[in-house]
Amino acid sequence: MNKIRCAILGCGNVGSALVSQLIVGHDDIVKRTGVDIEIAGIAVRDVAKHRDAKHGYIDGSLFTDDPFALVNDSSVDIVVELIGGTDPASQLIDRAIETGKSVVSANKELLARRGSDLVSAAASAGVELLYEAAVAGAIPVVRLLAESLAAEQLYRVSGIVNGTTNFVLSAMSEEGVDYHEALEEAQRLGLAESNPSADVDGYDAAAKAAILAGIAYRCDVRLDDVAREGITRVRAEDVQYARQLGYIIKLLVVTELNQKSRPNVSENQASQAPTAPQVSQAPTVPQAPAASTVPQVSVRVYPAMVPVSHPLASVRGAHNAVFIEGERCGEIMLYGQGAGGVPTASAVMGDLVDAAAKRLAGHQPYASMVPAREPVPRAYVIPPSELRCAWYINMDVRDQPGVLAAVAHVFGDNGVSIRSMEQVGMGSEARLIFVTHEAREGDIDKTLEELHGLGAVENIGGILRVFGESKTR
Repeated sequence: MNKIRCAILGCGNVGSALVSQLIVGHDDIVKRTGVDIEIAGIAVRDVAKHRDAKHGYIDGSLFTDDPFALVNDSSVDIVVELIGGTDPASQLIDRAIETGKSVVSANKELLARRGSDLVSAAASAGVELLYEAAVAGAIPVVRLLAESLAAEQLYRVSGIVNGTTNFVLSAMSEEGVDYHEALEEAQRLGLAESNPSADVDGYDAAAKAAILAGIAYRCDVRLDDVAREGITRVRAEDVQYARQLGYIIKLLVVTELNQKSRPNVSENQASQAPTAPQVSQAPTVPQAPAASTVPQVSVRVYPAMVPVSHPLASVRGAHNAVFIEGERCGEIMLYGQGAGGVPTASAVMGDLVDAAAKRLAGHQPYASMVPAREPVPRAYVIPPSELRCAWYINMDVRDQPGVLAAVAHVFGDNGVSIRSMEQVGMGSEARLIFVTHEAREGDIDKTLEELHGLGAVENIGGILRVFGESKTR
């Protein structure tokens, strides 16, 4: 049986778990797959660092602190990149492709920035570039979108793709704790880093959103296209009100395809950031196309109120789920462990076996993100101000005659229809809770701006989108 030699770049949690699977489970992998994978080398920061014996015997000569030497080794067939970040990972993957090696990566940030270019380069070189582990850990969503649903017309791919934030929001909902208490518990359990910004500010989810959109809609979507909001402003009282109204708050990735041509948007309009208080980053978007040949998509990360009847509302703790909606396939949800060294290594192993089997068979790469050798168009990303959904807004108001009428007048003047209103408290503690019908985000922005200037409104608190009741199509 021919051997396939792989170089593993990075030996953190995922790399360590992968090495363990390859060594301890070697015979079982050969028996199950017919592929004999040999470790050619492992690039690490510190070759002198003690490695846990649970990985079985590892020849010390396999370790090196020179990843480029491994990539340039002519005996290596597949490079597994688990370093993360853009540098030197980007250069290492480029070099691996140039030298005819297949690549397996879990690098969501790099793929969100250069994914389309890298896939095209790999296809032109006749090698594989596989990255199942870059999105949602062990959940096989990349392969499902790229292969099983390749001929399907998808119009929305959404979901929960960050376990840390889902754990925090689940704790706030189920235990009644505030954001800081829930985050501290996540850190104590090792589910959140000491600096949790990548998770709680939505950066991690945004990278995954760009990857999902690019695969689902066969276009070039990049990290800078993603409008991002985190969970740091979600308050315990918002979580409580949401439950009373029949919703659960989740940090969602929401990508949608608009199948119809949209009117041209001026450069100023296209680059204008939304003004809602929770928006922490607006996307950079190209000018709207005159025709429908360019995919028109929205790609976003934000905390939202999800109806308790929706499948995503039941995803608890640190688990992930991806919800797919298409013209013929209907609704599909994938659920499972979306983070952690062992689950993510499981996805890496699947790609490694796939790449090894194809290499032995001499197959050309399949379309992992785009049709092989065919460039994909740069997506037109619809400005957030043009998107429509329902909204939850609560505000503290003065307890005086005419307040409700004045507030309702502001909503009406901006074309925002109120679906329900509830008053909580009396006197100086009076609070109004609104849920709107579907409305343009630009109109909501104007409404909020005018409400801030209304003397009877003392404070606008929670502002959240309501998910699951509209599409951009």
